Amino acid sequence: MDSRDPLPLSGAQWSISAAGHEAVIVELGGGLRAYRQDGVEHLDGYATDEMCPGSAGQVLAPWPNRIRDGVYTFGGQSRQLNLTEPERHNAIHGLVNWASWHLIEQRPDEVTVGYDLLPQPGYPWPLRLRTRWVVGADGLRAEHDVTNVGTEAVPFGFSVHPYLQLPGVSVEDIALRVPGRSRLLLDGRLLPVGAAAVAGTEYDYTEPRRIGEAVLDLAFGQVNRDADGGSSVTLTGPDASTGLRIWADDQFGWWQVYTGDTLTGERFRRSVAVEPMTCPPDAFRSGRDLITLAPGDTWRGSWGIRPGG
Repeated sequence: MDSRDPLPLSGAQWSISAAGHEAVIVELGGGLRAYRQDGVEHLDGYATDEMCPGSAGQVLAPWPNRIRDGVYTFGGQSRQLNLTEPERHNAIHGLVNWASWHLIEQRPDEVTVGYDLLPQPGYPWPLRLRTRWVVGADGLRAEHDVTNVGTEAVPFGFSVHPYLQLPGVSVEDIALRVPGRSRLLLDGRLLPVGAAAVAGTEYDYTEPRRIGEAVLDLAFGQVNRDADGGSSVTLTGPDASTGLRIWADDQFGWWQVYTGDTLTGERFRRSVAVEPMTCPPDAFRSGRDLITLAPGDTWRGSWGIRPGG
């Protein structure tokens, strides 16, 4: 790109491709802007000249989802984060999703990008984040490394925020399977106030179930694990020949599912955000499944998307 050309709103663009699969990774947040197979768009992403909408494809660290009032206590000290969801008085989606990530290495079928998070008010600890994105015959894969490069232990959680779509299939007609045996109960600020088993309720998606008119923005826990310790969510079309599987390894024990009902314009209920999370919302306060990274420790987690269900 000529230095005089306008910069895309998501920054530099890094395209990778192999076996008919193609993905576009962006400088903004090191996120996933597009993923397609043989020209079929599996990700409800966004254009190069569009600002990232609804956290599409973003990497969420060092916490996923929301923290009530942006206030938490760690190591005996109270911390105050910026309220990045001011309408609900929450701190949302971490600190790296709007940052400028840098290219580390690129090959035709893979790209590695990184970001060094420096200490700041509310989170006074440094982290080094790296993501390797790969495409191939098995679909899309992301491998994340996060290292505590400071001298103190730090609280940590991780998630990603892809919106999945099936060509020509409305959200209502998607059959959704989520392996969570419980769901969080939420207050008006979308913060957890309890949990409930899903068995026998309208929120039981442990077997494929048509979304229909259901409005979902929920975290599912107590996941049924696969033989390798990971888990997966599937989306299937009415004829069962169209489908997607999003999988995550054993580092992720939660799935957030969002049907896009608070998005506006053409994005309203156009796709389903399916987010593997290491911990539930508000984990910095509850401590539930919160990771503590000791100095020098590295957390590693992987997830991916496989067309075909």
